[in-house]
Amino acid sequence: MVQILPVAALLAGSALLLLAGGLHGLLLPLRGSAEGFSDTSLGLLGTGWAIGYVAGCLMTPIIVSRVGHIRSFGVFCSLAAIVVLLNLLILHPAGWIPLRAVSGFCFAGAAMVVESWLNERATPESRGRIFGLYTMINLGATTAGQMLLIMGDPAGYFFFVLGSIVYSMALLPTALSTAAAPTPLAQARLDLKALWHNSPVAVTGVFLVGISNSAFGTLGAVYGRQIGLSVTSIASMMSIALLAGALIQLPIGMLSDRMDRRFVLIGLAACGCLIGALLSLGSGFPVALTIALVGAFGGMVYSMYPVIVAHANDHSPPGEFLKTSGGLLLLFGAGSVVGPLLAAILMTVTTPSGLFGVTSAAHGTIIAFTLWRITQRKAVAPEEREDFVAMASATRFSTPEALSLDPRAEEELEDDSADLPDQPEETLSQRPACT
Repeated sequence: MVQILPVAALLAGSALLLLAGGLHGLLLPLRGSAEGFSDTSLGLLGTGWAIGYVAGCLMTPIIVSRVGHIRSFGVFCSLAAIVVLLNLLILHPAGWIPLRAVSGFCFAGAAMVVESWLNERATPESRGRIFGLYTMINLGATTAGQMLLIMGDPAGYFFFVLGSIVYSMALLPTALSTAAAPTPLAQARLDLKALWHNSPVAVTGVFLVGISNSAFGTLGAVYGRQIGLSVTSIASMMSIALLAGALIQLPIGMLSDRMDRRFVLIGLAACGCLIGALLSLGSGFPVALTIALVGAFGGMVYSMYPVIVAHANDHSPPGEFLKTSGGLLLLFGAGSVVGPLLAAILMTVTTPSGLFGVTSAAHGTIIAFTLWRITQRKAVAPEEREDFVAMASATRFSTPEALSLDPRAEEELEDDSADLPDQPEETLSQRPACT
């Protein structure tokens, strides 16, 4: 508890940020569907978010270096709050799509600033505990934000105003924090050649998982609405999928630490294909069974990303966790740009089950490519593997700054600090960039 108290305000700010993000992310497809937006337009909301979010991860370190952390965070939260209200005033996809990109940009920026404070306050003794608590809070806040929608009808203005208020409230804990300004933010750059050399399975798999997870995360609510589910059922369905993805990571991680992670990835992808095929039957199941199947689907698909990251780091040179994980995060973001648009087009030309056609195609490709790679490369010996570390199920909320909190980055951060010249106590040390 003593280790957590200094970062309690920052964790509260992060919780409010994720609460607003969870509410806003589920509200838009539901309201857009009710307004008669096409599936393609709704898919482009997810594409816009992904583009803005990746751009935010790349640009925020530059912005913060010029105007500082407090000003940057204030601007990001204020713009995010404004965007929610503009969504209410401009009920047209031509306005919503670019606004969603701005929202993704601001969300990434605000999250990175909070995470940089957490990184600065974390010690070697508290890093693992803070990372675990941060992951739990983000998952809980995102789920709570989605579940807020059961309080009323998304056709009104209430939830847009509420989302704007919560984004504004996220300003307060960080603005009032007495913690010193954090170190420069971590930067992620994509070195595709190096990543491919280390692990072709990770490069291919993380891009395809980005396609699958973003398609489901963006259009799962639209699928639910089109098969006749109520708002309460849709909110429950999407929240249970997130929770299942978090809960199943511990047994999946233990399994992947004891056997070739590629077989674990194949098993998860195969289960995702099977459950997706069942869900493609749409309204043929009772509501409770549909929600249960979607929960099982979320458990499979949201567990793939941390398995891929662990597999990639098994093959990475020592001291390159941040570089490898940061590059994979950007590849995941690239897949997230493509996934919602592909699913939306297929849902338009076929049926709502077209969503699971896209996810199944992505998972089937993972299975085929991974099986081929197993014949080309031996598995890493168990004693040489990195320990599996659970990661946030809502991977689209991960940033390069959050990766620095991961206990696996601790040795790299310590080595980097040891290489720096001595500085006055009040001067904050430079952390390594994910280059």
